[in-house]
Amino acid sequence: MQIDFTHKQSAHCENGVVSNLMRHNGFEVSEPMVFGIGSGLLFSYLPFLKVNYAPVFTYRVMPGLIFNRFAKRVGIKVKREKFKKTEDARKRLDANLANNNPVGLQVGVFQLPYFPEEYRFHFNAHNMVVYGKQGDTYLISDPVMEDVTTLTDRELEKVRFAKGAFAPKGHMYYPIAFPETLSLEKAIVKGIKHTCRDMTAPVPIVGVRAMRWVAKNIRKWPQKLGAKKANHYLGQIVRMQEEIGTGGGGFRYIYAAFLQEAGKVLKNEKLKDFSKEMTEIGDQWRDFALEASRVYKNRSVQTDAYNKVADQLLDLAKREEAFFQALRKAV
Repeated sequence: MQIDFTHKQSAHCENGVVSNLMRHNGFEVSEPMVFGIGSGLLFSYLPFLKVNYAPVFTYRVMPGLIFNRFAKRVGIKVKREKFKKTEDARKRLDANLANNNPVGLQVGVFQLPYFPEEYRFHFNAHNMVVYGKQGDTYLISDPVMEDVTTLTDRELEKVRFAKGAFAPKGHMYYPIAFPETLSLEKAIVKGIKHTCRDMTAPVPIVGVRAMRWVAKNIRKWPQKLGAKKANHYLGQIVRMQEEIGTGGGGFRYIYAAFLQEAGKVLKNEKLKDFSKEMTEIGDQWRDFALEASRVYKNRSVQTDAYNKVADQLLDLAKREEAFFQALRKAV
């Protein structure tokens, strides 16, 4: 039982799953276009939620929102299912495969055998496509991998029912209805405006205000938390930026590609300039991650070192605030 499914590698798992499922159903939509229309770009600080014994810093919206927003804005219907029993989850997956329907899954990465060991940690918001089954082995298209791979029935069950934050509970999703033609113009504008609102929102846990809150806390960590914990928290920022779900710099590059593509669709030359600026912002995020990694790898608790990292983050907040205010006016 194998569906004729084309695997294409992507920078981020959810974007890649959506793009590949759209392509399978006859609609050529790029990964950046999915990400932009789905308003995937964000910065959020959730100190009340811990992953790997440190607060959550996220550079994207919650898992599932990109596909939901994209689908709503372009007129697609998506079916989502979660399960209490592993047997029910397996039967529903097999039924879809028997009906020639590849499906997206949300899984945990800690027990994914084809992931390099250094990338296996307790993160339960990874996405993949299952496109077939041979005996007790499932055929897997993981969009962050170069080639397709496989998981046994038992291996897939483990990652589908991983425990902890964002536990997937067998989460399975797939499109069930499409418009005759895909109209992107209005969807692009809605996606851009939503991202601009998120990034300039008047609340402390999202957008540029969250970035400023984190910068303020970074200055306090060495004295408040001590060397070991302060370095662990700073390492968490970098890990979530550069390793988990592509990260801050990577998402900015994807968004820059979206703006370039959107400029052609909307015939808006200004968006090409915004694309170039967002690429520069992505470079600035990478510089921030590099400086932060130098601090925690050296196990430094010098006040000046932490202040320098905080200053970089404040500069990014200032630049992104001006960027998204201007972008909103441009569309």
